[in-house]
Amino acid sequence: MYRPVATAAATGGFPTDNGDYVVTLDQVPRWNDAEIRSSLEYENEDPSFSKSFLSDPLTSPGEESGSNGLASRFPVDHEINSKIYLWRGQPWNLEVDAVVNSTNESMDEVHSSQGLHAAAGPGLAEECTTLGGCRTGMARVTNAYDLPARRVIHTVGPKYAVKYHTAAENALSHCYRSCLELLIENGLQSIAMGCIYTEAKNYPREPAAHVAIRTVRRLLEKQKDKITAVVFCTSTSSDTEIYKRLLPLYFPRDKHEEAVAISKLPADVGDENGETIIHERKIRIKPLPKKVIPKPSQPPAEVPASDVGLVQRNSSYLDTYLDPAFMSLMKDPDQRRQEQWEKTAQARSGWNCAKMLGFGDIGGPPLSAAEEYSLHSRCLAKANSLNLSEIAEMKILYRGGVDSEGRPVMVVVGAHFLLRCLELERFILYVVKEFEPLIQKPYTIVYFHSAASLQVQPDLGWMRRLQQILGRKHQRNLHAIYVLHPTFHLKTAIFALQMFVDKVVWKKVVYVDRLLQLFKYVPREQLTIPDFAFQARYRSERWKGSYRRPSNEIRISSTI
Repeated sequence: MYRPVATAAATGGFPTDNGDYVVTLDQVPRWNDAEIRSSLEYENEDPSFSKSFLSDPLTSPGEESGSNGLASRFPVDHEINSKIYLWRGQPWNLEVDAVVNSTNESMDEVHSSQGLHAAAGPGLAEECTTLGGCRTGMARVTNAYDLPARRVIHTVGPKYAVKYHTAAENALSHCYRSCLELLIENGLQSIAMGCIYTEAKNYPREPAAHVAIRTVRRLLEKQKDKITAVVFCTSTSSDTEIYKRLLPLYFPRDKHEEAVAISKLPADVGDENGETIIHERKIRIKPLPKKVIPKPSQPPAEVPASDVGLVQRNSSYLDTYLDPAFMSLMKDPDQRRQEQWEKTAQARSGWNCAKMLGFGDIGGPPLSAAEEYSLHSRCLAKANSLNLSEIAEMKILYRGGVDSEGRPVMVVVGAHFLLRCLELERFILYVVKEFEPLIQKPYTIVYFHSAASLQVQPDLGWMRRLQQILGRKHQRNLHAIYVLHPTFHLKTAIFALQMFVDKVVWKKVVYVDRLLQLFKYVPREQLTIPDFAFQARYRSERWKGSYRRPSNEIRISSTI
């Protein structure tokens, strides 16, 4: 399939991508060769490609002053430069130890480097199916089959998003580093690397080239004795121009390029591996404060050998080894528990008027933020481990659509709350599980109290406990509670909740007497309305003598 090229001059050193011949490393100019500065021009340049925005950093005006006394982060290293090649063409035409294939996590042929599988033959795709895929930023190695190379190293580049650009940079850096590490692990020495970033993943070309070049430079600084050649392969004129401009910054060939590179390099060129540095996430280890151990004024009395085990050291001896700043953050657990018991006893010893009125036990000390979080986490973990399908079938609460301002809606049906058929502890777990995705952002509750007065309802003490479990996120993100067809008893109970439980949450209650009023806040098509809610509306309007049921009344029938 391949035939060797007789001389470099036969193709100008940069063969076309016809895939029917082999190019050896001797035919590819090295980066540190003097003639490469003027020979990296190609016959088939894209005439639509403009070089106006790709000015050479080494010929920019006003930069002759150089480094201004700063040390170079990438000094001249002729040994490393002798291992770098820049070549216009496909990497699998090169006779090297390994070529890099940019693929996806499934390692299928469709998403691989265009033309590589066709050149390698069907055996490559068959071997890729046996590897079980490859994660983003990692690399896998296979045989090269019909290619002139000995191995193919497959890697998965990241998707790029401006919001997560740091993660994308580090993942791309890990791609190049993993390929070079696999090269060394397999006893190989030369590698041809195309541009791992792809148009489908939206990675900007120039930032990706910065990551690629500096990662290769950093690894060669550590492993230059084990790698003989790294060929950067480009397939477009734009990529070629980018690499021609950036290679002198990371692989300067003389002192002039090194001096100019100091002012042209980005502020962040990564750590010792080329990865982006995030100062906020760096682990900072400070030495412990030095303490002077006081010397006793008198020499200690000699203790008989038989009494050594009975001697107790003074507590001040241990204090000299403890950091008081650290110890001040820790509270004595016995003292903390005692304070909690005192608050509970004080709340229960007082006259609980709510309990006297039959509202339940709504006393007790308020929970701290840490206690609420711990309680919520335990209940959520338990709810996720249980099968609560029998409660879901009762349709006491379910997700609706969104309100008029786009907030998600949770619907609660009071008439379905059959206390005699319900285990309250399991219902609390179900509520926590259903509310968990909603309370992370603003949301709304719609409560249908129609016909609920016929059922026995839980007391306010149970409501207080449920609210403590839902926690501060529920309190902060709840926008409103729309109550349809409220009764006098319900309004009294909510007033008691405002007085004794939580003014913030229960002040958000909005009473709605008619469905048309509710539709102003939540569109009709966003709700599944029970039948008895319509019947309560008709009874109310007929009692007032001001409603005639239209013949074309349509019931909402959206799926719960």
